[in-house]
Amino acid sequence: MASSTPSPRYLEPTQQSGRAFIMRKMQGNVVMLNLLRFREIADYAANPELAPKKPISGAQAFDRYIHHTLPFLHASGGDLLFLGTGGPLLIGPENERWDLAMMVRQSSAESFLDFANNAEYLAGMGHRTAAIEDARLLPLTQIEKTS
Repeated sequence: MASSTPSPRYLEPTQQSGRAFIMRKMQGNVVMLNLLRFREIADYAANPELAPKKPISGAQAFDRYIHHTLPFLHASGGDLLFLGTGGPLLIGPENERWDLAMMVRQSSAESFLDFANNAEYLAGMGHRTAAIEDARLLPLTQIEKTS
């Protein structure tokens, strides 16, 4: 018999996952692979001061987050490498879908943490919170090729 318990949703790093990220002591560029599923209607309950006058979709709220974030990302030495439409998986659970894939490069784990803790950047995080139904974030480092 199938369980009716909803699967957990992931919106923010946990204290444990944040600690594990720091303990990895990643060297060089860090690329953050984001998989995002949007709410049908953005939920600004946690940040009513950012809410638009009329309801908008989660995707529209995330566009507002990107627009707010890019100046802080670039100022920190980071760059948006890829932003693309998702959908159902080719390999993976048939009922799982991701609306957007995004890859963000930072010059180091430290610069990522500095960016993520910038107060001006954090002031617009409510758009992301309103937009996202579920997310995954995977920090990546490049493997050095051997000849």
